Amino acid sequence: MSRKGSAEHLQERRLRAIALLEEGCAQIDVARKLGVSRSAVSQWKQSHAQGGDDALLAKVHPGPTPKLSVKQRQRLLEYLKQGPRRHGWSTELWTLPRIAELVARKFDVQYDQSGIWRLLQRLNWSCQKPERRAREHDQTAVDQWRRRDWPRIKKRAS
Repeated sequence: MSRKGSAEHLQERRLRAIALLEEGCAQIDVARKLGVSRSAVSQWKQSHAQGGDDALLAKVHPGPTPKLSVKQRQRLLEYLKQGPRRHGWSTELWTLPRIAELVARKFDVQYDQSGIWRLLQRLNWSCQKPERRAREHDQTAVDQWRRRDWPRIKKRAS
């Protein structure tokens, strides 16, 4: 049977099962009330008998240990803010392969591109494309040129 609900909800259900058993309900009745199998209620009862309520509490599942420590991630952010040119690339564009190479050079840790992507998300960095127009671009001047000069130039051409 699949588990449905948050860890807290499942913990609550296990503790409720024990409370019902202690009130004198049969295991099969507890299983029906809570929508679980009889074997689940039996396992919870056994765990409770061996370890008390603590045996039924939700457990933290931290996942794998990160490849970079908190301090290393902070240093990586500093390196990224310095820009790619500072680290030997010819353009000011960070790419996943470049960042993976930077991490390998600075921290001797290997990441594939998907791992770098998840790392950047955890660091609150997002994917951004560079703008394809000049920094000096003045939209007001462009609009005035289109209204004033372009119609005149267009007339001359025909």
